[in-house]
Amino acid sequence: MKVILLKDIEKLGEKYEVKEVKDGYARNFLIPRGLAKPATKRNLEWLEKQKEKEEKKAEEELKKVQEEAAAIDGQEIVFPVKVGESGQLYESITAQKISEKLKELGFNISKNQIDIKEPIKEIGEFPIKVTFKHNLEAEIKLIITPEQE
Repeated sequence: MKVILLKDIEKLGEKYEVKEVKDGYARNFLIPRGLAKPATKRNLEWLEKQKEKEEKKAEEELKKVQEEAAAIDGQEIVFPVKVGESGQLYESITAQKISEKLKELGFNISKNQIDIKEPIKEIGEFPIKVTFKHNLEAEIKLIITPEQE
């Protein structure tokens, strides 16, 4: 029996794929649980419409992500921190702190999108890579300065 998968199913296929399965598996497991529907002519037409909707949605999401990446690319973020007498920082700058600073500036960036190998523990300028969905990247410049009292 041919069925249209409505969800990703491990070892069988991905959402919206048409698969050939045994009749009993389809009737007793996949269809009653809402994991698949029979691949009738009407359901195949429905499938084409769903794929078109998904494609439009993906294009809009890509456009939105491209705009966000373009807006953040090249930004310079100044990060004032407390510094000891010998020049060491009292706190290290982590991806979480960078993310919070970007959110203050109006960018919705999570700490998982910020690519730093280890926390920054010194004053200076650092290029930071920000990753987005669809393999897009942007680079910001993080400027760590001593806090003025």
